[in-house]
Amino acid sequence: MSWPSNSGVSDEQRQDWKERFSESDAAAGIEVTEEFEPFKQRNDMFTRAFWDESVRSKQTDAFFSSYRMKASYRKGDGFRQKDFALRNASWLISDIISNRGGDSGKREGFQAPIDNDTPVAEARVEIDDPTLMSAEVKRIAKFFGADLAGITAMDERWLYSSRVDTRDFSEAENTLPEGMTSVIVLGHQMDKELVATYPSALAGAATGREYSHEAAIIMQLAAYIRNLGYDAVASMNDTGLVIPYAIKAGLGEYARNQLVITPEYGPRLRFSKIFTNLPLDHDLPAKMGVEEFCNICTQCADACPAKALPFGEKTVSEGDAASAIKGVRKWTSDAKACFGYWAKLQSDCAICMRVCPFNREFDTWQNKLWLKVALSRWREWALWWDKRSKRADRLKPKEWWGGSPEA
Repeated sequence: MSWPSNSGVSDEQRQDWKERFSESDAAAGIEVTEEFEPFKQRNDMFTRAFWDESVRSKQTDAFFSSYRMKASYRKGDGFRQKDFALRNASWLISDIISNRGGDSGKREGFQAPIDNDTPVAEARVEIDDPTLMSAEVKRIAKFFGADLAGITAMDERWLYSSRVDTRDFSEAENTLPEGMTSVIVLGHQMDKELVATYPSALAGAATGREYSHEAAIIMQLAAYIRNLGYDAVASMNDTGLVIPYAIKAGLGEYARNQLVITPEYGPRLRFSKIFTNLPLDHDLPAKMGVEEFCNICTQCADACPAKALPFGEKTVSEGDAASAIKGVRKWTSDAKACFGYWAKLQSDCAICMRVCPFNREFDTWQNKLWLKVALSRWREWALWWDKRSKRADRLKPKEWWGGSPEA
């Protein structure tokens, strides 16, 4: 199964998308215009940093090298050798998977789907009730370690029109097996205390740990499905845009900070996905009230050191920014400015996640009450209360380490 290129989307294809997805788009708060075109993965900011001379620099090269024991350690709290050591160690399992296909130009989990390590069983389990099967898949996903699980219909609009051959960063065909009908979306909670130390190399361990976790989880869940006699393709950042699938699977709602806000963990998650032909019932998306809250809140944009996050209401990108998807009304960041700050730090930055008012533990009655108010017409009161609290204060990395010896 391959999908149309960025150019030349036919009127018939657009009409088909409109007929199949307009109702669920509206329920999810996704607005797609007539100018929509699927996205080329070669244009994502991380990939552009390898081939686009307007992005690539000594700083961006040093950023990637810092994950390979070539970091510029410094005395600043959160950027010492042990901070980078923990961050890089957290990525280890993900790195093992992503590096194993390098000779063939496939960086599994990032520029290519994860290769199957088990075949599809010859015998097929008959599925009489897709609803029960969906519940079972979610149970197994959580057994393997996922924090959230949702299921949505296959929607080819969010597949990359082409993937990337990492040998020369040229375009490569983006294919899936024929007959994929569902996308299983999994959420992986990032460590709250590590997130509280952003920006720091130490905080990057929260990201790396979840990539390593999700690599194992989706490989195991996909293997389970293949053992049932159905096809399953495990995917992290590769193959397609996970945020639209997560929203369509009912896991949360898109926010100003470019993240999905969930009622369980706020924005503090990574997402992965599995494409499958296993007969499954699909979850329904639902607008919770996040957009209305973001319309009155700019704390992420105010705190962004790169000034990369937008103020104001959602807009439609006209495609003049290479790393912005064309024809979707949404909040869109300045990806080049954002990644430039990452390169300067030699680590990822998620200040926007840390300061988001939804970045809370929703297992306490106080935060459950706050969430209910924030998603209601009383949202201005919830925002006022959040601003006067100390909730978003940065945790100093040395405080996270506690009594550990100095690096």
